[in-house]
Amino acid sequence: GRQGAPVSRLVVPLVDLGHGFEMRDGLIELRAGVVIDGDPLLTLRAAELAARTGTTIGRGTLGRLRDEGCPIPDPWPDAGRELFAGIFLSGPAAIDVMEDLDQFDLMTRLLPEWESVRCKPQRNVLHTFTVDRHLCEAAVNASRLASTVVRPDLLVMGALLHDIGKGYPGDHTEVGMVKIAEIAERLGYPPPDAAVLIDLCRHHLLLSDVAVRRDLADPGTLRVVAAAVRSTEFLDLLAALTEADSLATGPAVWNSWKEGLLASLVERVKHVMRGGDPDEVAAAFPTDGMRDLMTLGERHVSAEKDTLLVVAEDTPGLFSRVAAVLAMSGLDVLDAAAHSHEGMACSRFVVGADGSFEVEWDPVVTLVHKALDGRVALSARVAERAERYRRYRRRLSAEPARRMVRHDNSVSDVATVLDVHAPDTVGLLFRITQAFGELRLDIRSATVQTLGPEVVDSFYLCDHLGQKILDPDLLAEVEMAVHDAMGSDE
Repeated sequence: GRQGAPVSRLVVPLVDLGHGFEMRDGLIELRAGVVIDGDPLLTLRAAELAARTGTTIGRGTLGRLRDEGCPIPDPWPDAGRELFAGIFLSGPAAIDVMEDLDQFDLMTRLLPEWESVRCKPQRNVLHTFTVDRHLCEAAVNASRLASTVVRPDLLVMGALLHDIGKGYPGDHTEVGMVKIAEIAERLGYPPPDAAVLIDLCRHHLLLSDVAVRRDLADPGTLRVVAAAVRSTEFLDLLAALTEADSLATGPAVWNSWKEGLLASLVERVKHVMRGGDPDEVAAAFPTDGMRDLMTLGERHVSAEKDTLLVVAEDTPGLFSRVAAVLAMSGLDVLDAAAHSHEGMACSRFVVGADGSFEVEWDPVVTLVHKALDGRVALSARVAERAERYRRYRRRLSAEPARRMVRHDNSVSDVATVLDVHAPDTVGLLFRITQAFGELRLDIRSATVQTLGPEVVDSFYLCDHLGQKILDPDLLAEVEMAVHDAMGSDE
């Protein structure tokens, strides 16, 4: 191989690449005498060739394409769309190619809307890249998932355009749908394909939000998603876009926990779309083993890997007491579920600790028993830990964390869903769930996320009779109590 390498370097420059291109000194260059304005697709051909072969377009050629190139007809011919998608379907090499095109203002010639996102910063610590680079990264990530969908070309183009609305005032999804409709028409996509691209933008946050913020055991959740996506083919496209987008956002947004939730959601929604009963695929909680423990009528606290299980007498504040212990122990709750029956309650908590699931459970289990026996000053201990870590708090976003409490009685068949956005503080879950206890509310399940400086929680709540919360006065009290639990920015 080493003996052959010098020979290959001598041979490569002699290769005719077609369409007026040749390999010269390891670079893709236009042959002398090629008339650039005779082929409006020449820029796309050069970019696709460079991405596919993992090589670089020469600077002189890029300059000639910029200065002498002619516009692509409106609408684009089929070959133009195929070449554009082919750039990103080539994989990671597309990133450098797009950077080169952008440096020579060729990206804005292909997509005038690109100027609006060019080098635009993301005002959020979760995002690694500027908007334009994020879109390119998402499209390249999507290429790895091409084999999972029936239309890889629409997948990578949907990924490239899904956040194009961030370059304009207003909600980026709504604006993006309008812009994508214009782009799709200019690129010559048939109306059905254009509709897919628009819907990928419309729903690009749907699966991510539902997977981590909704109860996948609730049949109502599955029906809502099934109604939105309409076909299993589109569901596959949306799932691939969700993964590609999450990976392109940053390491805090995609992990094995979220990957598992997304896969579970997609599997269950497909079952419903194929005519299956949602109850047949709803996650079973509590399991038969948990029900057996509840039947014994005795306290049981155990932990394995990333999960803590507590079975105990159904007393007010049980959930919040366990949440307090986890906060005192420095464990972040990712997911939680609760169930009560005939005076006994079962609670399950999935946790993370500094990105690792290697949790020393013995002292935590001991502390849970003490807390349930009323032998720990929970509020004081949580406040002490919060004060201890207050000095290390720093602003992680160009924008302050949102403060929002919103209820929804349409999502679930059996519970009121309460969505909470709040600044991330030690013991927040304990304070919120403590407030629920004061209002005699039962927590059916909870999903908790920390996104940079912001906590995004969802709670499935029932009143003391086990029904949805329909009393507007009580709902107002719930929202007021949660706002109070958030505390002030100070």
